[in-house]
Amino acid sequence: MAAGHYSLIKNMKASKAGGKRYSVETLEKLAEVLGLELYFGPPRGSTPALSTIVAGEQFDTVARYDVVGAAGDGVINLDGPPIDHLAFSKRWLAQNGISAGDSVLINVRGDSMEPSLYNGDLVMIDRRKTHIRSGQIYAFRDGDTLRIKRIEIIPGTALILRSDNPKHPPEHRTGEAMNGISQNILGQIVWSGHTWG
Repeated sequence: MAAGHYSLIKNMKASKAGGKRYSVETLEKLAEVLGLELYFGPPRGSTPALSTIVAGEQFDTVARYDVVGAAGDGVINLDGPPIDHLAFSKRWLAQNGISAGDSVLINVRGDSMEPSLYNGDLVMIDRRKTHIRSGQIYAFRDGDTLRIKRIEIIPGTALILRSDNPKHPPEHRTGEAMNGISQNILGQIVWSGHTWG
């Protein structure tokens, strides 16, 4: 219907190896027939970040909030305005699959994630990354507390909240408690900055 012959999809599949290219017009017609929108641009649903140029290089800014994520007990309040913004190279963000507009910066409190994260460290949370990948570090709501832990998955059985500091024992969550964590993931920790002092 899009190209006037039946073999367009077959030819497209075969062209992966052969390198055949299709015109934008053909792709638009195919999208129209399939009820799709042909779109090239930033990922849909992303929040645009404030940008700036420094020495000819583009930077996106990430909002910093007066929020503490614990390694212990933390306070959640991302509703107010940010207290600051930090600039990150647009190229570096793209290389690491991070959307600046969908990320926030907060501080860590406590020692339970040492040596990965220290008390006072600044961490970036990518709020798009809420699907738990076992072994990664996440910020999540646990009741009224914002916590930062490494989460491991025992499929269909439990979540294990691990501290990197061996002084703090792992916590096992099953059943509704497991769902309570997985449904309240704020995002994955994708960067941290340590203050030497």
